[in-house]
Amino acid sequence: MIRTSSVKVRPLAVNPEQLGYFRYTRIEGKVLLTNDAGEWHFLSEEDFRSFLQGTLPADHAEIAALEEKCFLRNNLDTEGIADRVRRKKSFLTNGPHLHVVLTTLRCNQSCRYCHASRTDMTRVDTDMSMETAKKVVDFAMQTTSQYLNFEFQGGEPTVNMEVLRFIVEYSREKNKYENKELVHSIVTNMTYMNEANAEWLLANDVLVCTSLDGTEDVHNWNRLWTGKDSGNAYADVIKWIKYFNRRYIEMGRDPDLWHVDALMTTTRKSLDLWQEIVDLYIDLGIRSVHFRPLNPFGFATKTWHKIGYSSDEFNAVYDNVLDYVLQKNLEGVQVIEGTAATFLKKILLPDDPNFVDIRSPVGSGTGQIAYSYDGTIYPSDEGRMVAAMGNEIFAIGHVDHSSYTDIVRHPTVKAIAVASLLDTLPACSDCFNAPYCGVRPLHNYMNSGDLFGQRPNTPKCSEHMNMVKRLFGRMVRDESGKVEAIFRRWTIERPRVDDTTA
Repeated sequence: MIRTSSVKVRPLAVNPEQLGYFRYTRIEGKVLLTNDAGEWHFLSEEDFRSFLQGTLPADHAEIAALEEKCFLRNNLDTEGIADRVRRKKSFLTNGPHLHVVLTTLRCNQSCRYCHASRTDMTRVDTDMSMETAKKVVDFAMQTTSQYLNFEFQGGEPTVNMEVLRFIVEYSREKNKYENKELVHSIVTNMTYMNEANAEWLLANDVLVCTSLDGTEDVHNWNRLWTGKDSGNAYADVIKWIKYFNRRYIEMGRDPDLWHVDALMTTTRKSLDLWQEIVDLYIDLGIRSVHFRPLNPFGFATKTWHKIGYSSDEFNAVYDNVLDYVLQKNLEGVQVIEGTAATFLKKILLPDDPNFVDIRSPVGSGTGQIAYSYDGTIYPSDEGRMVAAMGNEIFAIGHVDHSSYTDIVRHPTVKAIAVASLLDTLPACSDCFNAPYCGVRPLHNYMNSGDLFGQRPNTPKCSEHMNMVKRLFGRMVRDESGKVEAIFRRWTIERPRVDDTTA
């Protein structure tokens, strides 16, 4: 038998004419208000009730902040709030700035969670040709974005170093006329690196990012070798991280700006070793620990029973990581957690960082484009991963015959944008986290076969919600202001420039 309470709760009288538009949630015993401009404010439960009823006295301590942040209609600066929203959404007019180029599918490793469609080292037919590389550059340089980053991936991109060099040199030659802010970066496993390639990357200011999944046991367990190849992948990564970082200093570069970045992918083997992993990054002088969950692509779908975990398990470990990294900062150690830093930029700064995976709408096709080794174009690298699993649903063109307009106006790009526009999605449109969050429709597609998915049931929703509540929770408990000061430091980005001539 279901028992219901006989006590009648009087509904709260709300005075909508007093209120600006807002969303809200409860964190640490306080009520958090947010709005489309990314403004946020905490109220006590008592003040929140008065706020809704329109009974806060004119001289109340919260009134000035609520008016300034446009949570009250009184003295509402309509033009000002419109400018703030426009500034937050300025990325919508930029065009694709991240251009992911797969120079090859060949790779000397076979990672347990591999998201890419790697092939054996003998498969030279999966190398990008010079002809295709030239067309990729010609296509990418048409972007309306003033900032353009060619990011080299694979496979292992250094396996086809000749094409990588050509793209860097040819794009720089074209840029003499295009005058874009041109950047080149590489994501490499470091195990195929040699001194000649390292020195070329250094001399040509190609930003270097590698994978470091943790301690030696964890890294080598996650990242296996192909065929007859063998060795200590962990030792190779550590060797080359130290090599690049030493050479940057020898070149007169600021080590706070010029250093190898590293990404880790969390597997079940990582969960109990989170502290050792953070300590390793700190010991290596890596400024950002990016504690990333597994993605539902590639080999990870086949090996999930061995390497996977639930969202709750990941969130529990992530909370420990965030608290530990924050504690290290309080002790004077300069290190950040990468995903938290992205959200903090959205929460604390007037401009959106334009991180393509966490924005509304998502950046697939509008903020990034991916080019496979054969010239096939996808709205993002995830689309190429889906294709590698036998489903070409996200292929949107080819450098041989597609125009730039064909790609950015492709029906698939439009569908992805619609499926990631938080203002129109159930459970997202009225969520407090809407100003800071982002949906990844290709993840939804892989999880449920539906671009839209059921957002509250998706791993990304669970992860993002947990993370943002954790960040706000730490700030609302911080009476000293030390935590918010650290978080604001995490949002600071200094441009990497050639400072050797300064």
